[in-house]
Amino acid sequence: MGTGPSALLLHGAGASTHTWAPLLDAGIGDWDFIAPDLPGHGFTQSPKGRARLPDVATDVAALLAEQAAMPEFVIAHSAGGAVALEMIRRNLIAPRRLIILNGALEDFRGMAGVLFPVMAKVLALNPLTGFFLPSGAQAMKQARSVIASTGTELPDRLIEPYAQLISRRSHVDGTLAMMAQWSLAELNRALPQITTPTLFIHGANDEAVGVDVAKRAAKAMPNADVSVLDAVGHLAHEEAPERVAQEVRQFCAMAPSN
Repeated sequence: MGTGPSALLLHGAGASTHTWAPLLDAGIGDWDFIAPDLPGHGFTQSPKGRARLPDVATDVAALLAEQAAMPEFVIAHSAGGAVALEMIRRNLIAPRRLIILNGALEDFRGMAGVLFPVMAKVLALNPLTGFFLPSGAQAMKQARSVIASTGTELPDRLIEPYAQLISRRSHVDGTLAMMAQWSLAELNRALPQITTPTLFIHGANDEAVGVDVAKRAAKAMPNADVSVLDAVGHLAHEEAPERVAQEVRQFCAMAPSN
């Protein structure tokens, strides 16, 4: 949607493109937005065995090439931030600005993990997930509980898409596959070589990925900064879209024109 410079939107694990609706409604920029479902998520299929970070980065880049799209700006949430950084370090994209919202850039800490805060707790704590998928009121209850546990407060209209996602077997399987194959050690070692101007926007109340994760990543990178939003949780772009949009506009306004 939209016209102007190309902007790539990468959602986090356990989510889908629906997550960007509040931010787009808030008017983040006059751009041509490209918002794919990550492989295995939402309504996108994923070949088995291709859920590792390099695979996801390569496959998203292949989609962009097929569409002849060269994003000048990238906005990525949670695990999507890792995908964006991996694409940049592999020279698959070369954006003028990168914005990472509540970036999940560290490996798992136990089965629930910090990497997939929206979905991982439901999936990891339910050993029957592959056989029984919640639906209706039960799915809403689970989605509401998990999102609240990340420090985020959302109205039911924004929780409902997550409830629909955890009712989809292919989406659940795709999220579990990514969880099983994900590793960020190599990416973290490469952060000092990533020179793309980057802004980490992080909710101060994020109970899934601490602000220190963003601060460590920004410190490792030569051209990165952190902006912390008070009273905001992990889904900052859905919980406080106007504040996030303002941060994005200000940061990208500094981008030099071609």
